Amino acid sequence: MRKIIIYLVILIYFIFFNNKIMSNNNETIDVNSNIISNEISNTLSNEGVVNIKSNQVSSKTSQVTSNKASQVVSNKTSQIVSNKVSNSNNVKKSIYVSYNGNLSVKGTKIVNKYGEEVVLKGISSHGLQWFGYLITDKNIKTIKSWNANVFRLAMYTKEGGYIDNKNIYNDLIKYIDLVISNDMYVIVDWHILSDNNPNTYKKEAIEFFNKISSKYKNTPNIIYEICNEPNGNTSWNDIKGYATDVVKTIRKNSNNIIIVGTPTWSQDVDKVINNKINDKNTMYSLHFYSGTHKQELRDKAKKALNNNVPIFVTEFGVSDASGNGGVYLDEANKWISFIKNNKISFVNWSLADKNESSALLNPNNKLIKDSSLSSSGKYIKNILKNS
Repeated sequence: MRKIIIYLVILIYFIFFNNKIMSNNNETIDVNSNIISNEISNTLSNEGVVNIKSNQVSSKTSQVTSNKASQVVSNKTSQIVSNKVSNSNNVKKSIYVSYNGNLSVKGTKIVNKYGEEVVLKGISSHGLQWFGYLITDKNIKTIKSWNANVFRLAMYTKEGGYIDNKNIYNDLIKYIDLVISNDMYVIVDWHILSDNNPNTYKKEAIEFFNKISSKYKNTPNIIYEICNEPNGNTSWNDIKGYATDVVKTIRKNSNNIIIVGTPTWSQDVDKVINNKINDKNTMYSLHFYSGTHKQELRDKAKKALNNNVPIFVTEFGVSDASGNGGVYLDEANKWISFIKNNKISFVNWSLADKNESSALLNPNNKLIKDSSLSSSGKYIKNILKNS
């Protein structure tokens, strides 16, 4: 029984001190209270005790002196977190999956397996059915060399995409495995656009995400983006109903981060305020193009952040909203400052050699190199390398 009381004191200590301890290099490390709870449960089981009521806990813990409790807490704390501290101190830190592992959402930020804040940054493909040939190991390695740690795979639903051609699934798997082999995170994007409302192909989406999340259930690299840009007359309640069911499907297999699109081509992130999906590891997408979207949209995003809505910029460009129309670097710089100041993860549109200003490459170029980069591509390379 004495051993039981000691463990209970440890649990109370961790709750009181907000589940944080200091490592020997003075870094704050989060400790999951479940670790302590499991320790207590095991001890109770070993001692043959099934239930201890709260009033019994109170009376028993009061018998343990503060000095004794302090010593016990100190010793037990060292045992419980030794592996975590050792990993954090001894593993070489990097921005890639091999260090960060499974990601989760904390407040409006992304954190790694050590509880450290992480910002993902990278490039999105264009439609796999059109520009998949650019997703090669050499090009992914070049993007990674720019300090990118995420790549987004835009699998269109319509326009020759998955709904029209299920064989594109095989290409998607090939590209996912390629990104994983480069130690990067990969966003699997259910890229609705002309189909407007994600509920149009909800049944197919549920089947698809069940299949993908089952295949990659133990893979930390995967991030699920379940509806790219809801638009037309699609409301947040429409999206939320769809997303709730898709999230439930994914959660049967995986606890990885899920990103949900927002109304008006993923601009109305403020609609989520006080109406979030009931899932602690879900984020909400914000898309912008610097030639079209300016301070008004940043104000909307800031309002959402201030109301604890976690935002992920899964698509942005330095062109106008059409993907063309010039390069607007002054406004792009304002957006980049906003992203950096708020530690928002971001992905640029797009890895394409299409004749449009948002394309990373000039037309008729298959290999990423300085001479093949468009004006947009040169800007994005510099942003990634220096952010």
